Amino acid sequence: MRELFLGVDCGTQGTKALLIDADGTAWGHGHAAHALIERESGAREQEPHWWVEAATAAIQQAVAAAKSKGECVVRGLGVSGQQHGLVVLDEAQTVIRPAKLWNDTETAAQNEEVVQRMGGAAACVEKFGISPLTGYTVSKLLWLKEKEPANFARVRHVMLPHEYLNWWLTGRMCAEFGDASGTGYFDVRKRLWAKDVLDAIDPALFGCLPELIGADEAVGTLKPEVAALLGLDAACVVSPGGGDNMMGAIGTGNVREGVVTMSLGTSSTLYSYREAPMETVPEGVAPFCSSTGGWLPLVCTMNATNVVNSMLSALGLGVEAVDRLLAESAPGADGITVLPFLNGERTPDLPLAKGCVFGLSATNLSAANLLRATIEGVTFGVLGASTWVTASRILLIGGGAKSTQWRQMVADASGARVEVPAVEEAGCLGAAMQALAVSSGKSIASVADVCVRLDEAKTAVPVAEKFAQYAAAMARYKERLKAEFGV
Repeated sequence: MRELFLGVDCGTQGTKALLIDADGTAWGHGHAAHALIERESGAREQEPHWWVEAATAAIQQAVAAAKSKGECVVRGLGVSGQQHGLVVLDEAQTVIRPAKLWNDTETAAQNEEVVQRMGGAAACVEKFGISPLTGYTVSKLLWLKEKEPANFARVRHVMLPHEYLNWWLTGRMCAEFGDASGTGYFDVRKRLWAKDVLDAIDPALFGCLPELIGADEAVGTLKPEVAALLGLDAACVVSPGGGDNMMGAIGTGNVREGVVTMSLGTSSTLYSYREAPMETVPEGVAPFCSSTGGWLPLVCTMNATNVVNSMLSALGLGVEAVDRLLAESAPGADGITVLPFLNGERTPDLPLAKGCVFGLSATNLSAANLLRATIEGVTFGVLGASTWVTASRILLIGGGAKSTQWRQMVADASGARVEVPAVEEAGCLGAAMQALAVSSGKSIASVADVCVRLDEAKTAVPVAEKFAQYAAAMARYKERLKAEFGV
């Protein structure tokens, strides 16, 4: 009987599932979309039961596909989840309100207040190794206390999205170091909850947190009723899981020093594994823990493929137009610069910022230049914030990695060779790989050596003469950023 391992990735736009064997070969896929609650205030929320419903549908699809190919059993399951979301339950373990998400910016004032209560950003870094940014979980707790005191009074359990799904699967509430790093109330050096931060909001909150477990510890096995619903064996082991960036790192083999991963999804991130925590934390870098026993400092911008899709929609175009329009335009978009802050921004820390377009003229206004300037703005945002790491090779994942021209842009603008993993859904793959490692007792590095493969046809090699053109365009981007927002 074929033994398989299941990875589930609960993202902003939907949940995906992937079944692999011990060699990393895919045997089944599934997907289900999520709705999104958006308000002009900057609120971005989802009902946690939407994640459960989507995970159920996606897993059932993947399992059905695998079983159609022969007899099999799923030995392990891992969950990747969008980071920073706040899920609050009452004493009866009932969800109190919709979860506020990573890209929710209406808690900006509360984030500033939390940081000040702790003595400022520098003091936070000194005490806990990290300073909260708008979007981190902690500001959502203060927002809830100030804006919805009746709901806050009911809170007995505080979880992140992937932790909520693990609880639904197993009945156990627990957390792991990687995803916990993005809460703002976790000491990333000591790998402990930062009680002082929560006490500054309400001392009762510390008792609402789940227990912490290590990267190689299982959460448990499936509840019988959940196993029956999903078509899985109740003996299936559920691994700790983690945040989507942490699982994406595993899924790209970013489990040893020297590997750089860049993700172009709803948000854009760039990260690189380290054996030790950062001694000095550069501005804009989130010095998170990894979900593999090390650390995973990263930069994250809140605007990526969502902005590209919005521009395409405004132009009356679909995603199939991206490569054609990029090929029709030149680096620098003929002088047009876009600051793509449709959702505010996290790096730089501008939660209330709006998007801006500069440099339009009668001669350069075209669909090709507008789209190129938008994609350049997204790309420059994450590359410009990543000066703490030098890369000769970048592993590119996310929706943007599907574009031949965008891959080439990343290569030319960074000067690095860009390679794309053969499995597109790195978060799903990473979660499945972690499940394989935990359920079999193998090291995550040995699993990565076997399971992570590259799609050689998608490799982009930098063109030397274009580097200077992109450098000039990026310099103009930074000038506009400083002039408009002072950063």
